[in-house]
Amino acid sequence: MAAEKPAVARETFDKVILPVYAPAQFVPVKGKGSRVWDQQGKEYIDFSGGIAVTALGHCHPALVETLKSQGETLWHTSNVFTNEPALRLASKLIDATFADRVFFANSGAEANEAAFKLARYYASQRHSPYKSKIIAFHNAFHGRTLFTVSVGGQPKYSDGFGPKPADIVHVPFNDLAAVKAVIDDHTCAIVVEPIQGEGGVMPATQEFMQGLRDLCDQHQALLVLDEVQSGMGRSGKLFAYEHYGVKPDILTTAKALGGGFPVSAMLTTNEIASTMAPGVHGTTYGGNPLACAVAETALDIINTPEVLEGVENRRQQFVAALKALDSKHDLFSDIRGKGLLIGAALKPQHAGKARDLLNAAAAEGVMILNAGTDVIRFAPSLVIEPTDIEEGMARFARAAQKALAD
Repeated sequence: MAAEKPAVARETFDKVILPVYAPAQFVPVKGKGSRVWDQQGKEYIDFSGGIAVTALGHCHPALVETLKSQGETLWHTSNVFTNEPALRLASKLIDATFADRVFFANSGAEANEAAFKLARYYASQRHSPYKSKIIAFHNAFHGRTLFTVSVGGQPKYSDGFGPKPADIVHVPFNDLAAVKAVIDDHTCAIVVEPIQGEGGVMPATQEFMQGLRDLCDQHQALLVLDEVQSGMGRSGKLFAYEHYGVKPDILTTAKALGGGFPVSAMLTTNEIASTMAPGVHGTTYGGNPLACAVAETALDIINTPEVLEGVENRRQQFVAALKALDSKHDLFSDIRGKGLLIGAALKPQHAGKARDLLNAAAAEGVMILNAGTDVIRFAPSLVIEPTDIEEGMARFARAAQKALAD
């Protein structure tokens, strides 16, 4: 009798997956709400939310039911046809935002790729083929395609892949004077995250966001907001731009849009959309009925006063626990972000130890994130139970004491 084939394990990763990730040593196999279990049955409290993706926790009953129902109905048709879930989801996104038109894709990078292409195409059609400059910001992150990684302001992600797309200028975030110094009539767009995620959970200031809007208006440029991470209720409003009273021309969203199912969207106005025509851009899977049905259910749940108002209460619980931990161990120089996108910046004496803290937290049974080498990031479910926050922060406190307070 042949020996039983061994189950896949963490070491399998090192043999079969392209080595572009360094995943944790445990393998999650089951999730429910804000709790996750690994192959050995160990339980974790999830403060990472799949990097701000599982906004309604793991296996939310309404999302599971929609997935089952749509999975037995229609999965895919291609963009040779439209479908009802895509039309319903687009209509609801338009009703809830500044937008008149929606383009669906599968990831944040694809939504941003579409946004950047649209911004340049609009400028070339309405103004001049030479109006192609994109202004973006240091430490920004917009995705991993060659175009989006070039607009992102972190050379470590874009170097080594040959010539980069031209006419992209990077300036410091939250520095309006720096933007004024480089913007001109050849600028087609300013691209900005209202809250820089990978760049350290840095919110834009009110003055900065209003200033960008004014500069775009003065130079006939488009304001493109990347809300891949900050959108879908993460900030306590459906989209973070609502905190600033500033309307974008183009907005992208992904991550939490499908509550864990891959889907993204680019939103824009009728005027900007009017330059596009069949064949100018597209994607095979974008707007497929399975993804759009799940995203519609997620949107219906997230875009309610109950969920959005609950975000701030949960934030305060996290912040209070982090401040208590700081007062005991002198860990953090700053606790920042909006809503349930929280960054805790480590003090200089703990510089570079964010990843060590992440690993120590996992050993204590809590899943967290880092944002660079010096910032701990929390992006939990928007509906995480207060008791899970309490227990998870107790575990995190034990991890911090072991990892840093030496």
